[in-house]
Parts: sequence; C-alpha cells; structure tokens
Amino acid sequence: MAELTCTPPPANKPVRISYLFMAGTLVLVGYFRMATPLLVAFFTYLALTHLHFPKRGGKTLAVGLFLVLVAGLVYALAHFAHQSLRALPEIADKAIPSIIEWAQEYQIELPFTDYDSLKEMALDNLGSRMNYLGNFARFAKGATTQFVFVLVGGVVAISVFFNSKLELDREKYAVRDNLYSLSCDQIARRFETLYQSFATVIGAQITISAINTVLTTLFVLAVGLPYAVVVIGVTFLCGLIPVLGNLVSNTVIVGIGFTVSPQMALGALLYLVVIHKLEYFLNSKIIGHRIRNPLWLTLLALVLGERLMGLAGMILAPVVLNYIRMEASCLAVKHSLDSSPDAS
Repeated sequence: MAELTCTPPPANKPVRISYLFMAGTLVLVGYFRMATPLLVAFFTYLALTHLHFPKRGGKTLAVGLFLVLVAGLVYALAHFAHQSLRALPEIADKAIPSIIEWAQEYQIELPFTDYDSLKEMALDNLGSRMNYLGNFARFAKGATTQFVFVLVGGVVAISVFFNSKLELDREKYAVRDNLYSLSCDQIARRFETLYQSFATVIGAQITISAINTVLTTLFVLAVGLPYAVVVIGVTFLCGLIPVLGNLVSNTVIVGIGFTVSPQMALGALLYLVVIHKLEYFLNSKIIGHRIRNPLWLTLLALVLGERLMGLAGMILAPVVLNYIRMEASCLAVKHSLDSSPDAS
C-alpha cells in the first residue's frame, strides 16, 4: 500500500493544535496502556474498508461480513488455544528428556534436570504461592479489561466507518472557518496519516508472516512434525511482531522438533535459518520500500512499546515510529541566514 502524498501543511494555529493533540493522544495511550483498543479500532476499520462494496447498503453489508469473519476468527483462536493448552505439557514431557540427553552428550550444563525441576524453577521465578495467586487475580482482571477494550475499539471503528466526521453541525456556526472547525480538519489529517502508517506497517508484516507460515506449513507436512496446529498458529501470530516474534516461534518449533529427536530439532533449525535468509530478501522488497527505518531503531521501539504497553505495545510501536517519520518528513525547517553556506 502506497504512502500518503506528502503535502506540507501551512504553519498556522490549527496545524500546531493538531500536532499537540496527536502528541498528547499518543502519550495518553502509552501512559494508560490503551494500545489494545487503538489496535482493535485500526484492525476493524482496515477490515471494513476491504469488505466494503461501493453500492447502496454496502457499508451495512461490510459490517455483516466483518461480524461473520470475527466469529470465524474467534472459533479458530479458541481451537488453537485449546490445542495449545493440551499440547504444551505433552511437548515439555517429550522434549525435555531429549534436550537433557543431547546436552549431556555435548557436555552442556542446563539449569534443570527434568520436567518437574523446570516447573519448580518457573514457580520460584514467579515467587511464592500467594504471589502466584495474586498474579493470577491481576491477570483475570486485566483480561476482563482488555475484553472491554476490544469491544470499545470495535464499536468506535464501526462508528467511524459509517461517519468519520469530527463535527456534525459545521454549517450552523456563525463563523465558517473558525478555529474549532479548522483544528478538527487538521486533527482528522493527523489520524488519517496514523492510520495509513498502521495499514502500511501491519499490511507488510501480515504479508511476511503469511509467507513464513506457508513455508513452515510445507516443512511440517513434509517431515510429519507433530502438533501441526500449534506450530502453524504460533508461526503466524508471532510473525505479526517484527524481529522478536520469529525468535519466539523458532524456539517453539525447535522444542517440538526435540519431541521427535535431536536430529529433527536440528533439521527444523536449519530450515528456519534458510526461511529467514529468504525473509531478509522479502523484507527488503516488501517492507524495505514501505518502512524506511533502521533495524536498531525498530528494536528500540519494540522494547519501549513492550515496557509501556506489553504485547500490544510491541505491535503498535513500529506503527508509531513510522508515523513520526511520515509526519516529520513533510515538515520543512527554515534555516536562519547565519546557518546558510553563503552567510558571511
């Protein structure tokens, strides 16, 4: 998807207000950890625009198709979660003895000796049982809050899809080009650019994740790797997170390879290396021409986003980083006479 045409806005009060409004909005999103409703709103609006047919009643039809699509996705995610909850303990039971045997063969010292010691180490890291229950209670409360955020984000996106105006009675104002109206116009442009950044970044990341998932699926089917649903689901979902997502999915796939044999795990690792070498080329072609930010800056944005807003922040961070680049690249800087090369 192409970027917005860069048309430098005039340096006036409504423009300055719009930039301050957007800066304040992004700060509040980070401070109150509200990346989830923002992402849901953007994802919903993106889906609705692609499902919209330009005819009478097309928007209503798009919403209906979207709700059907959401129902299908919820069912697929529930099936994936059910399969994962059943499979992960089995994977650990089968993989850990193979990993320990392989480590002993190559004289590698591990912090655990069996599945039970690994669970004890994990519980020690979580703290005492009371703290664990407290963490579970906080998780349940947080999950309820996130569910409400998802509903709010979806409703907001559908409302904007039907009517995206910030003001409804503009023609009734005594002064047509008043400060409020002009500021609303500029704020709408800022949000349009932010959405365009989202569509560019997420569209590219979904493309890469889909290609990676297809190639991984071919490998799983070719070698008969067990727990195919878990492998495919983890590969696609983790692929939505740039850079770090691949590390998580690769760890899971190699761990599943150990349930068969160390040789299978090594083969999976080699295949993943080949896939990621191909992804470097795809990134340069698919993402590189759309998102022109260096890797180190993207990594810093991911870390900052995770610290501020968790997993949703990691997905939103490259979007905000690209948005800042898009806005800043359209702003001209006036050089003083003293700084010009011809200045005496």
